Amino acid sequence: MIKANRRLLSAAAAMLLMVPLTGAGGLPEAVTEPPVDPPPVASADDPTEVGWRLLASLNYRTGEAGEELEALAGKLVKIPGFTVPLEDWASSATEFLLVPYVGACIHTPPPPPNQLVYIQMDAGKRATMDGWNPVWVEGVLEIEMTQSVYGYVGFTITGQRVYPYGS
Repeated sequence: MIKANRRLLSAAAAMLLMVPLTGAGGLPEAVTEPPVDPPPVASADDPTEVGWRLLASLNYRTGEAGEELEALAGKLVKIPGFTVPLEDWASSATEFLLVPYVGACIHTPPPPPNQLVYIQMDAGKRATMDGWNPVWVEGVLEIEMTQSVYGYVGFTITGQRVYPYGS
């Protein structure tokens, strides 16, 4: 008798799960989720985010850049990376290298030119050098070969802003 009641209760519970919940007028209730804020609308003044994979597409032997990379030349961009001061032990600088990983350039050999960005800050601006923590660098990108103390660099940016990656 107890087994029969359990089966009956299980069958009734299963049937309840198949019956749609209804709202006014017998229509199914809408499933409501908390509203999601729309993503911010990008303006023409916002920098374009550029990743290292795109920068690596530059053929530094021939200087050839693909259409996507070429389209960014002279544009305001933002690139994540790590700072490498061009002066030993500098805590702030007006010029430095941006690299894709911690310790690049300190070890031999340095990354190839398409993985190095030479940053020259706008007049009167300095950037804090903390090579252990990632940053965003915003500025105008140019595709041009430049020589540094660490070798050739494939890109230059006129830096307008440097800030922690997490912000």
